[in-house]
Amino acid sequence: MTTTDFPRTPAPADPFGRAVARRLSAGTDELSYETRERLRAARVRALAARKVEDVAPVTVGRGGAATLGLGERTWFNRVASVLPLVVLAAGLVLIHTFQADRRASELAEVDAALLTDDLPPAAYADPGFVQFLKTGGGN
Repeated sequence: MTTTDFPRTPAPADPFGRAVARRLSAGTDELSYETRERLRAARVRALAARKVEDVAPVTVGRGGAATLGLGERTWFNRVASVLPLVVLAAGLVLIHTFQADRRASELAEVDAALLTDDLPPAAYADPGFVQFLKTGGGN
């Protein structure tokens, strides 16, 4: 396994931050000793509180192609990488089954309503009957 560590370049904000610090420090000569010490202590606290940059994943070269490696390929890593696909497939099958059952029950309700109605099912296909219902004759 080959790992490549790319040189880190300073962020564009670093030169700007240094310029601002120089500009702020330029006027401190006229300040009293106590004020300068408070500013120095505030700077030290600010530097201590700044965020530490996150470490990027290791880039692993595999046959001329760069991939993001997550460490050694153990059986646990292989199972953990396949598990989301299995859960997704099971979820899709569950959704399909649920929707098919719901559609079948809706069709059964419509069929039961048609068969238990006083009118024969052929009446609903008659264009004259549809016009009769639209004009309000079925009230």
